[in-house]
Amino acid sequence: DSQSETKLYNGSDKDVSTSGNKLTKKESLKVRSGKKWCIRGTLKSWTKLWCVLKPGVLLIYKTHKNGQWVGTVLLSACELIERPSKKDGFCFKLFHPLEQSIWAVKGPKGEAVGSITQPLPSSHLIFRAASESDGRCWMDALELALKCSSLLKRTMIREGKEEPAAATETSHTHTHINFYSLLRAHNMQGFHSSHYKNDQEENEWEKSEESDSDTSERQDDSYADLEPSENLRETIYVQQSHEELGEAGEASQTETVSEENKSLIWTLLKQVRPGMDLSKVVLPTFILEPRSFLDKLSDYYFHADFLSEAAVEENAYNRMKKVVKWYISGFYKKPKGLKKPYNPIIGEMFRCMWIHPKTNSKTFYIAEQVSHHPPVSAFYVSNRKDGFCLSGSILAKSKFYGNSLSAILDGEARLTFLNRGEDYIMNMPYAHCKGILYGTMTLELAGQVSITCEKTGYSAQLEFKLKPFLGSNDSVNQISGKIKLGKEVLATLEGHWDCEIFINDKKTGVVETFWNPTPELRQSRLTRCTVPHEEQGEFESERLWQHVTRAINNKDQTEATNEKFILEEAQRKSARERKAKCEEWTPALFEQDPGTGEWHYRYADTRPWDPLNDLIQFEKDGCIQTKVRHRTPMVTGPKRKHKQNDKPKNPESGCSSPEPDRQDSSGSESKTHTHTHTHTHTHTLTKHMKHSQNT
Repeated sequence: DSQSETKLYNGSDKDVSTSGNKLTKKESLKVRSGKKWCIRGTLKSWTKLWCVLKPGVLLIYKTHKNGQWVGTVLLSACELIERPSKKDGFCFKLFHPLEQSIWAVKGPKGEAVGSITQPLPSSHLIFRAASESDGRCWMDALELALKCSSLLKRTMIREGKEEPAAATETSHTHTHINFYSLLRAHNMQGFHSSHYKNDQEENEWEKSEESDSDTSERQDDSYADLEPSENLRETIYVQQSHEELGEAGEASQTETVSEENKSLIWTLLKQVRPGMDLSKVVLPTFILEPRSFLDKLSDYYFHADFLSEAAVEENAYNRMKKVVKWYISGFYKKPKGLKKPYNPIIGEMFRCMWIHPKTNSKTFYIAEQVSHHPPVSAFYVSNRKDGFCLSGSILAKSKFYGNSLSAILDGEARLTFLNRGEDYIMNMPYAHCKGILYGTMTLELAGQVSITCEKTGYSAQLEFKLKPFLGSNDSVNQISGKIKLGKEVLATLEGHWDCEIFINDKKTGVVETFWNPTPELRQSRLTRCTVPHEEQGEFESERLWQHVTRAINNKDQTEATNEKFILEEAQRKSARERKAKCEEWTPALFEQDPGTGEWHYRYADTRPWDPLNDLIQFEKDGCIQTKVRHRTPMVTGPKRKHKQNDKPKNPESGCSSPEPDRQDSSGSESKTHTHTHTHTHTHTLTKHMKHSQNT
């Protein structure tokens, strides 16, 4: 078919040279000569357009006279791949990984509307060069523009206006020489064309020169250079010294209750009736695991490296399998015997962190008890460098059935892969305890679990099974499941959630091990880091419950009960005072969507990691942040309505997300922590606790 030709041109027609920096004739011809190209439109036909490559942008015109601007591609949002083609020439593609627009809003002279051509795609462009050598030459240049645009002085427009008059032909040409010199050095050092570079290479490029912006919509005053001597103010974390792992099978899930404790159970049962919710019942301390429920919810992230692998997995089916594998990995850690964690106090917070040795990243976990009646725990997990975050809330409910009771975790978690815009929605099984009045007390997991990704169409259904009445020991902790695409079953799962699970591929019929927590795998668990007691706030879980925990570890049930009563009575007294003043509790780190009822972390940052600008993710005072080279506007979707008592705060230079008492790095107002009621409640509850302890 007849196809018109398009030339891609870099810079002006004049020789690219200065007194101190010249290109050889061969190199000059290589980077400056017009290349015969084609760009494909939405009508699948090719059109002739003239392109000018500048740091961070690709300007497209109808002719080489630069008079009829068609559009500007923002390279900072793009990825580049080779695109095999049966036609003559060499094809490659610029595209946005999340299928968002790659076009700037205005042109280099403030144009709002481009020249009329055949329509071009909004989220990608396909180019075709006359030969493979021409195509690869321009792919090298584009790759370097993608990687090194922030190393050069900006030649783009600012705020929709033309560059100042001082930007003369000399400085314009000098910018291009720097760019070509970088390209020549890039080739001389043996860096061949590659679409995927490791972090070490990227960091070398980042440190080589001063960063700059390549997006025309951003304003200069939203950036602040990172001072080399600037100290990062972050929370101190230390590695956890001890971790309790129960053995596999039924042994760690059964317990014979002593006669003394049975009498306590009988006393407790006189207060309840079958079907009653136990959330308001004070439980004896001998059944308590010496840690908070907020702490226990972090058990699912000791294998967060599985999510790091899933985030970079290109195949959607394999990605779902890795997500399911991570989900199952959170259950084999269990306490010895039948234990229940503490019910968190309203306003209680827990935070911890895991270091990923392979990716040199950190996964941060933040949880807060946002409500007491009903008891709701909200949590947020983030590892922006590895490309994932999770959020959710759990309403803990208990039901008594006579000789058994069930602990129901009502709620959903949302796993997001930041670079893909994929959300995986999942729920939790419930815990079932039987043998309370007679027989051996046994704890099991049961219920239906679904993991669904609407964008890809993949889903997984898991069933945690109770041991049958006449079942053998081998029938304990059984699990089965399916992985589906739409309604089609692609694979089935069968096994034990704390032992081995097998996967059966329905297309090939191959059965293989899907999950097995071997000793080697247990040794590979990420090490959890927690905040030292002396660095914790009064309402952080370990410090808040320290006296109860010490008494339980010393097997002093009387002291444990007394200390637990002090905390619970202080909470009740504080609630009565708030009710008398008609005040509502305002959580510090989470806020509730009035429309959906979902709880959202106030400082969630769901932007994909930018290796050119983002330096390190850290946490301070419950706020997960990112240290950046330049502060940039954060775009995370429509802003929620704020309460009237929200106040803007001051920014910390170089942080892309706000600290609790600061503004976000873009200069826009962040959601504040300073709620009058929150501080009043915290002070009141703390005062009651101290008074009770002194008494």
